[in-house]
Amino acid sequence: MDAAKSVTPGAVSHILANPSPGDAAEVPELVVQVVDLKSIGTGSRFSFVASDGKDKMKAMLPTQFAEEVRSGKLQNLGLIRILDYTCNDVPRSNDKALIISKCEVVSQALDAEIKSEAKKEEEPAIVLKPKDEGVVVPKPVNAPPVVLKPKQEVKSASQIVNEQRGNACSAAPAARLAMTRRVHPLISLNPYQGNWVIKVRVTNKGNLRTYKNARGEGCVFNVELTDEDGTQIQATMFNEAAKKFYPMFELGKVYYVSKGSLRIANKQFKTVQNDYEMTLNENAVVEEAWGETIIPQVQFNFVKIDQLGSYVNGRELVDIVGVVQSVSPTLSVRRKRDDETIPKRDIVVADDSGKTVSVSLWNDLATTTGEELLDMVDSSPIIAIKSLRVSDFQGLSLSTVGKSTLLVNPDLPEAQNLKSWYDSEGKGTKMAPIGADMGAVRAGGLRSMYSDRVFLSHITSDPNLGQEKPVFFSLNAIISHIKPDQNMWYRACKTCNKKVTEAVEGGYWCEGCNKNDAECSLRYIMVIKVSDPTGEAWVSVFNEHAEKIIGCSADELDQIRREEGEDSYILKLKEVTWVPHLFRVSVAQHEYMNERRQRITVRTEAPVDYVAESKYLLEEIAKLTAC
Repeated sequence: MDAAKSVTPGAVSHILANPSPGDAAEVPELVVQVVDLKSIGTGSRFSFVASDGKDKMKAMLPTQFAEEVRSGKLQNLGLIRILDYTCNDVPRSNDKALIISKCEVVSQALDAEIKSEAKKEEEPAIVLKPKDEGVVVPKPVNAPPVVLKPKQEVKSASQIVNEQRGNACSAAPAARLAMTRRVHPLISLNPYQGNWVIKVRVTNKGNLRTYKNARGEGCVFNVELTDEDGTQIQATMFNEAAKKFYPMFELGKVYYVSKGSLRIANKQFKTVQNDYEMTLNENAVVEEAWGETIIPQVQFNFVKIDQLGSYVNGRELVDIVGVVQSVSPTLSVRRKRDDETIPKRDIVVADDSGKTVSVSLWNDLATTTGEELLDMVDSSPIIAIKSLRVSDFQGLSLSTVGKSTLLVNPDLPEAQNLKSWYDSEGKGTKMAPIGADMGAVRAGGLRSMYSDRVFLSHITSDPNLGQEKPVFFSLNAIISHIKPDQNMWYRACKTCNKKVTEAVEGGYWCEGCNKNDAECSLRYIMVIKVSDPTGEAWVSVFNEHAEKIIGCSADELDQIRREEGEDSYILKLKEVTWVPHLFRVSVAQHEYMNERRQRITVRTEAPVDYVAESKYLLEEIAKLTAC
C-alpha cells in the first residue's frame, strides 16, 4: 500500500497515552482510518471508529467538519490526519472517546479496512525522558520514532487564574499562554465530557427574571459566551446559581468557567449557533481572566431592514445596524400580567436598503441609552442592536427583549460603511417605513408581486404552513365578500395608534402614552374573503391596506354609516367586491380556543397591472413548453 495512503502505526496507543496534548504543535503525525462513519443527533455531528490498523477507539468529528462528510470529501474507510484532540471518559465504562477538534482529509475511501499483519516481536522498551518524568511504551514494529509527552493534570479554572495572577507581572506572553494551555475550545465540548475548562467572553447578558410554574417560583438568567475561535454557547443559571453568578458575569469581560454541564439545545429557544447549551449550578467555578483581549467582542449577524419580513412573529431574534432618524420621549406602559409600570421609548432607524423601521426600547435601554440617543439624534448616530423581536405591529416593528444589547457608534466595518453611505447620499434619500409595504424589497426596484406566486389552494390545503415562522406568498385574487356586521375598526390614539378606552371623566385613555385625549381616530382591522379559481379564504387586513381597498379612511366610512344610513354603508362595501387585486400575504399559526389555526394576513396590496400580468403568464407558459 502507498505509504502516503496508510495509517500511522501505534496512533491509537499514542492518543491513549497522551489524552490531552498541551498544544496542537506538540501533536505528532497521526493518521487514522475512519471506520463505521455515521451521523448523530440532528446530523450536524458525525461519529466513527478511529483505526490505526491494529487498535481502535470511538471518535467524534468536529462540528465544522460535517460539511466535508456531506459533500463526500470524507467517506467511510477514508483517512484523516488528526491535528488537535482531547480524550473523554465514556460514562459507565473504562473506555475513552476521542474528541477531534481539528483535522484534515488525507484520502477518500480506500478499498478495504486497513489491518496490521505484522507479528509482535519482543523488543526492549523505549524509555522517553521529558523534563520531569518518563513514559515507557512498547515501540511499534517498523514505526517511526514517536515523542511522547508526560500526562498532565487538567487544571481547574481557579488554579489557572491563581497562577496567572501570581505571575502576571513577570511572565512573558508565551509563558502566560503555557499556563492556560489546558483550556478547551467550545467546539470540543459535548454532554459526555467530564472535566473541562473554557475561557470565554460574555457577549450577551440577559436580565435576572422570576418565574412561577406548577413546581413553584424561582429565578433564571442567561448569558451568551464566546471563545477565541468565535464559537458561541448559551449558558443558563437557575435560582441559587442565578443569584450567585448574575452580579459576577459582566458584559464584555473574559472568564474561566468549569464544572458546568451540557445538553442538547432546545431549537425553539436557542439563541446561538450551537448544538448544545450549558447549565451552571451553584457548584460551577467562574473566575475572571485578567487582561485578556484575544477573545472577540459581541458577535453580530446583521439583517437589512428590507429583509425583516421573513422574521415576523417568529422565535428567531435579529440584529440590525442603522442610522437613528428620530427618538421619542420616554413613555410609561402598564404591563398586563403584573400591572407593573415599565418605561418605553420608540426610535426610528434607517439603513442603506432605503427603509426605516420603528424600534421599541424597554426598561434601562429606554431610560439610559435612549436618553443618550435623544441628546445626539441631530448628529445621526449609528447604532447596532443585538437580539430584537420582530412583530407585525403597524405592519412591521422591532422590540428589545431582556437580553438585547445596544451599541452607539460601534467600531464595526458595517457601521463605518453605513456612516459613509449616509453622509454621501443617504441623508438626502427619501426613506419609506418597511411596515407600510412589507412585501417590498429594495434590490434595484420593488420586489415583484409575482415572486412566490401561488393559488389559494396551496395555502388552505396545508394546515401546517407557517408553523415555525411566517411564510410569504403572492396571490392574484378577487375580493368576494366583506361582512358588514363585523368590527371593522378600533378606536386608536392619534399619537401612537394603539387602542384607547373611553375615560370615565370623558375623552379617551391611552395606556401606551399614559394620557387622556379629547379625541381619537378610527383604524381599520377587518377580515375579507378572497377567491381565485382554486378556492377561497378569509384574510386579515389592517389600516393602510384597507384604506386602499375601501377607498376611504375608517373615519370617513363611519361618517357615511352615521349620516347616510346603513344602506349607503353596505353599498360602499359592495362596490369594492369582485375586483381583482394582487396581494402579498403572510401565513402564520395562532391559537384560538386552545386550537391551532392558520392566519393569512395582507402585507401588501396593489391593483392588477394587466401588462405585467400578461408578461408573467407568457413567461409561465414558456416554462411549461420548455419542459
